[in-house]
Amino acid sequence: MTVAASIDTGRTAPDFELADQHGQAVRLSDFAGRKNVLLVFYPLAFSGVCEGELSALRENLGEFQNDDVQLLSVSVDSMFAHRVWADREGLEFPLLSDFWPHGAVALEYGVFDDTRGVAVRGTFLIDKEGVVRWKIINPISEPRDIDTYRKALAALT
Repeated sequence: MTVAASIDTGRTAPDFELADQHGQAVRLSDFAGRKNVLLVFYPLAFSGVCEGELSALRENLGEFQNDDVQLLSVSVDSMFAHRVWADREGLEFPLLSDFWPHGAVALEYGVFDDTRGVAVRGTFLIDKEGVVRWKIINPISEPRDIDTYRKALAALT
């Protein structure tokens, strides 16, 4: 597995534009000055660990998507796969497609596994000024605990 070092906290988060599961363009910069962003990279839709992680976010959505925070999830899956998965699982937050150029955003954030062609489990908390304030990077096989997200958000406010 070859993964570049992830971007450091304190750095400006790379801006991006990706399509969500409805084909709508979403830019990180759309939230500048308005909301903190919880940016969650995951390997693939329809996989057990990813389903568990995104279901936990769905079940606690009000904590991670509200007037102060926007949840954005990203994988290399196509917009069409995201749409089917979102409909099946009741995922009502943006599932962004880093499909083409393949994994370009994950690569910019340093969470792309170029051997497997997917993102590892990287999460970044980006403040309203666009600065990465917190991150956690887990291997593909290791799920993240959303309690760490809660703690990071609490420390930000």
